[in-house]
Amino acid sequence: MGERILAAIDVGTNSIHMVIAQINEQLPTFTIISTEKETVRLGQGKGERGELNPQAMDRALVTLGRFRQLCQTLGVTDIVAAATSAVREAPNGQEFIDRILHQTGIPVDLISGQEEARLIYLGVLSAMELNHQPHLIIDIGGGSTELILGDGHAPRYLSSSKVGAVRLTEMFVHSDPISNYEFEQLRGYIQGVIERPMEELQQLLKGTKPKFVGCSGTIEAVLSLFAKESTGIVPTPLQGYTVSLEAVSAIVQLLKRANLTERVLLVGQKRAEIILAGATILLEVMQALELPQITYCQAALREGLIVDWMIRNGLIEDRWRYQSSVRERSVLKLAHKYQVNLPYGKQVAKLALRLFDQTKGVLHRWGTEERQLLWAAAILHNCGHFVSHAEHHKHSYYLIRHGELLGYTESELEVIANLARYHRKSEPKRKHENFQHLTPRQQLFVNQISPLLRLAVALDRRQIGAIEDVQIKVEGTTCHLQILPRHPEDPCTLELWSLQYKKELFEQYYRLTLSVSVHLNCGVGEGAAVHQ
Repeated sequence: MGERILAAIDVGTNSIHMVIAQINEQLPTFTIISTEKETVRLGQGKGERGELNPQAMDRALVTLGRFRQLCQTLGVTDIVAAATSAVREAPNGQEFIDRILHQTGIPVDLISGQEEARLIYLGVLSAMELNHQPHLIIDIGGGSTELILGDGHAPRYLSSSKVGAVRLTEMFVHSDPISNYEFEQLRGYIQGVIERPMEELQQLLKGTKPKFVGCSGTIEAVLSLFAKESTGIVPTPLQGYTVSLEAVSAIVQLLKRANLTERVLLVGQKRAEIILAGATILLEVMQALELPQITYCQAALREGLIVDWMIRNGLIEDRWRYQSSVRERSVLKLAHKYQVNLPYGKQVAKLALRLFDQTKGVLHRWGTEERQLLWAAAILHNCGHFVSHAEHHKHSYYLIRHGELLGYTESELEVIANLARYHRKSEPKRKHENFQHLTPRQQLFVNQISPLLRLAVALDRRQIGAIEDVQIKVEGTTCHLQILPRHPEDPCTLELWSLQYKKELFEQYYRLTLSVSVHLNCGVGEGAAVHQ
């Protein structure tokens, strides 16, 4: 395989960042060859319902268009991009992502807060050795703050809180310099929002003090300001630079006393307006957990996107191996949470994938990525029983959609949830709100594959794993489905009965007649009991 040059783009609430990396597939590792950043303030000036405003979107589109041209100049072969807090919370967020694709050709994934935290963790691991010791990582963005607890293996804790430098500046910073009243309002709000993650982390830590690591522009600005104020020299690079809790507190007091003009001199034009709110978030977290110091890490979400891409493309193993199965582990964890009958879910998934594989190239042309989404939907299709048996397919949609599955984009979660939603009852319809959330391509996938999931569900009607395998073959207008029972003498009567009801959508969509037979061992010789 030839040289791969990858661009990773973080469409954030305050800024849009891009790193371009050269991928060394032999080592494997990556080298950053270019970095770009533009402050566009996507999260600023939102409408009454929280919509992204047209001016902010236009600024972002101009920036992304320029980034795209740079990618072409530098010979970028692949682009991965993710949108975070401002876009995921906006009612017109998906519309904006569609505009980006249409105008720039850049596909942007909308990611959840927990997925953002996971990717930040991957980024930090690419730049720091944690030596199997507990590290608490913080990333303070424009709209949210992510906290991750890990020791170099699977993260022990991931959280995303709706406190960010842009968000809180718009909410609380209206005087210049900030009044004591506004500052206390700001502090009180932060304390209220982070109360739950602080309590959860205290329970996990049980008195131990992890090493505290910070990434993102806010942390960089605070630590750089301290270095400049204390020594007159800002280390280059800042990677590994450490300051104390007392130093962070002193910086917050300095910023609190300064007016905007003075803050521009301290931290620069682009961050002066929002730095106080961001620094206050950092201070409140350090005080709540009694963390004595913080160390800067220059890698974050963008580098995490690169590592994740390398994992997905099979280029990284060894100490990253645990991350390669993050999707599977996350699905199984959610199944356990909602008391899914896991042997049953795995059997349905096995049969669904057999149907998927044998009809590929005949009834559909979907690939490995879509196959994995079908697996997740099959495992979790019945999780709605945790809420109620009645309408449980609709409950499954909600639980999957809001279950914070890791390793998936928001659009992929929407696909999984829709597949589960349509494993029974009504077929996909354009009037359904959940179906409207899908892109036309995703709607096609759900339309084509949900009939296969329905057949798989019917094929384990007794939930005892009665069927060992299936063989499916299309001839003309007939689709022959042969069932191989686990026990040769089992006629699978209940499964055949269930198929009579579940096959309707398959026959209607594909305009085929489904002919079903059971391969039986009759003792003297082999035979087949046929069910039409």
